[in-house]
Amino acid sequence: MERTLKNTSYLQSSLTLLLFFSSWGIWWSFFQIWLTSEESGLGMTGSEVGIVYAANALATLLIMFAYGALQDRLGIRRHLTILAAVAMTLVGPFFIFVYEPLLSHAFLLGVIVGALFLSLGFMAAAGLFEAVSERLSRTYGFEYGQARMWGSFGYAGATLAAGFLFTVDPTLNFALGSVFGLVCLLVQLFWRSPAAPESGTGAHGVPTVPGIREMLGLLKMGRLWLIIVLVFFTWTFYTVYDQQMFPDFYTTLFAAEARGQEVYGVLNGVQVFAEAAMLGVVPVVMRKVGVRTTLLLGVAVMFTRILGSAVFFDPVTISAVKMLHAIEVPLFILGIFRYFTLHFNSALSATVYMVGFQISAQIGNVVLSTPLGALRDSIGYQPTFYVISAVVACAAVYAFFILQKDDQDVHGDPFVRDSGRTKPATSA
Repeated sequence: MERTLKNTSYLQSSLTLLLFFSSWGIWWSFFQIWLTSEESGLGMTGSEVGIVYAANALATLLIMFAYGALQDRLGIRRHLTILAAVAMTLVGPFFIFVYEPLLSHAFLLGVIVGALFLSLGFMAAAGLFEAVSERLSRTYGFEYGQARMWGSFGYAGATLAAGFLFTVDPTLNFALGSVFGLVCLLVQLFWRSPAAPESGTGAHGVPTVPGIREMLGLLKMGRLWLIIVLVFFTWTFYTVYDQQMFPDFYTTLFAAEARGQEVYGVLNGVQVFAEAAMLGVVPVVMRKVGVRTTLLLGVAVMFTRILGSAVFFDPVTISAVKMLHAIEVPLFILGIFRYFTLHFNSALSATVYMVGFQISAQIGNVVLSTPLGALRDSIGYQPTFYVISAVVACAAVYAFFILQKDDQDVHGDPFVRDSGRTKPATSA
């Protein structure tokens, strides 16, 4: 640990991720509430919110490709992180003087401009900052997970403060996002890493982001399409529920909207801290129960949380339901990534993960955000949650039959349980 703390590249990466996720979390955790709130936001309908989220997902998809391709050429150089940090620095003025007026008076133009700006500085930039940090970890010899942990702490701390600031004035959240962004920009500009050691692989290693030809080639694999369908009917529906609907729904449970916003900020911060802890617990659970069971557990918790939001009405119970997010995300994310490395060629695991999960999830958000938002306008939050939970329940049954067992069709890294024994691989 002492050696890690003396590693200046580790310190720089940790501080960068802390500042990035703080700058993002301080406004993103209340973005949906800002869009929908009549008192402290824009008072948008569910359909309008759906259009905003669909455009954001599409822009994120496009900019993610551009960031990935360019960063592969740059190695560990910071040209793109500086660009993203400039956008982070400008997020406050952008929201106050550009985004809000455009959404109020020229909605579609505001949606397009906002999607491009916010993806450039935050949604697509998240993968950029993480990829650069991971390369630096290989180049300068520190654990990437230890640096990424500070990003989770930054996001959690920001969301704790966000609820109290939002009830005073939402512009404070956007302004503080700019402050964190400015500090992050200064770190990118002036905190230089030492010369890369010759043994480092970060600057000249194998590209971490696949090309279009590789991605299209994977779409010929029927096994991958089975997982894409699962992601679409579980993770994508869940994401629309969690990001596009739950925050505003939660605040309506309180007599005073401002009180609901304060409590939501605290609850969201606590949940992120718990989620970070569960990222360390789930690998232990996975070694006990296996990859397939871990993934099925993730879908089961996902269904339970959505259904709980539909069934219960009191803030205390719904708060407990919200905390299930801290369990569901590590179960599903770690489970599906390990599933890919187990049943697909490990040399292509990153590509398979991007195509089978990241890209399919973003496309799903583009497709589902607007119609689900319109459904919420038509029948209300909790009836919509019943519909989404029913879809996820059907997907859980589908997952039970299509997910392969851990010792079946092992084309990647075999899964070893705590006993240290690997089951003999079989082929279907």
